[in-house]
Amino acid sequence: MLDGKLLFQERFKQHLKELNRYLKYIFTGHLAIAMFFMFSALAVYYQQWLQTIPDDFPSAFIIAVALGFFTTYTPIQTLLKKADIVFLLPAEQQLSTYFIRTLVYSYVTQLYMVLIVYVVLAPLYLESINHGEYGLLLLLLLIIKCWSLIANWWMLKVRDQLSRRMDYIVRFLLISGLIYFFIEQEIIYCGVVTILLIVLFGYNYLLSNKSDGINWELLIERDYLRMRSFYRLANMFTEVPHLETTVKKRALLATLFVQSLHFKQSNTFSYLYRLTTARSSEYMGIYIRLLVLGIVLIYYIPNIWVKLLFGFLFSYMTFIQFIPLWKHHISIIWLDLYPIPKSDRLNGFINWIQWLMAVQMVVFTIALFFIESYLTASIMLIMSILFVVFFIPFYIMKKTVS
Repeated sequence: MLDGKLLFQERFKQHLKELNRYLKYIFTGHLAIAMFFMFSALAVYYQQWLQTIPDDFPSAFIIAVALGFFTTYTPIQTLLKKADIVFLLPAEQQLSTYFIRTLVYSYVTQLYMVLIVYVVLAPLYLESINHGEYGLLLLLLLIIKCWSLIANWWMLKVRDQLSRRMDYIVRFLLISGLIYFFIEQEIIYCGVVTILLIVLFGYNYLLSNKSDGINWELLIERDYLRMRSFYRLANMFTEVPHLETTVKKRALLATLFVQSLHFKQSNTFSYLYRLTTARSSEYMGIYIRLLVLGIVLIYYIPNIWVKLLFGFLFSYMTFIQFIPLWKHHISIIWLDLYPIPKSDRLNGFINWIQWLMAVQMVVFTIALFFIESYLTASIMLIMSILFVVFFIPFYIMKKTVS
């Protein structure tokens, strides 16, 4: 007979070992240091902004939506593997203790995000609302988080994707509404929303009972995607050999990247790296997100020197996250058979990274020109030239040689 408790303990130990293997690189990496300085600067300006907050600022609404999102978002990490759909499916009835422990693990590991958002929003609450009930709100969030996790577990048994999405939207709206009315001390409305949540909870339970048992395919896919996201993060700091990526055609973007290349042998790897950037699922998403976020922060940060610092930090973080592109095809042994010198491959990689970073830093320079002054933009331009022309080749040469 299969023991769910022992199975969970074994999977849990393997999971922690896998996480610790890469977390030590993440928390000691240079990217983590850069992000620490960035968040420290944001904390200072957040405190300064609170001192000038207008009286009609919708603080309660913003707090309710932010806390409602992180309370409603309850992914369940079951620690399942692809082979389990074959070997564990016949023993599904014996795994109740296993899944209960995965629910407890998922709940505990998600509390840190709720607590972080709760603490970050505390100064905004105390500055603009301050009813003295913010401590009690934390207890409410912990209860709702537990309820939302159970409701999500029940809905994961439902095969219809539209039903799961609609349930998530309705649950988010009701939870956000309950938090909002609690902050505003609207007791009657809190009671009404609570009743609606109870009704939704019962509806979730009835839907799960009508299902054909655990949706193994969905649970395994969710766990796989979650671990792949973690591996992407870890891949910024160290090599993750078993990282799998998805590929999309993106014909227009791929054509844009490669159309300037001349058709000759020395550009073989330049062509490969450009197509990989365009079609791989992680690189362009990271590039665009950091570009947009950098522009937003440059616009809102009041201090000129901090604007310049943020522009450089975001370019540096983007550059660091593109370094794994060098080893993206390391598992394809056929590339080693190409009769192309390693110097051509390295030059193609460096030139492509320089081109990407030059475009991003030029965008930051143009933004500073319109937001601040010609002098500020000129300083950013000089920093960009030094970074792209001198630092990038030096850093990549050092990394690839070592």
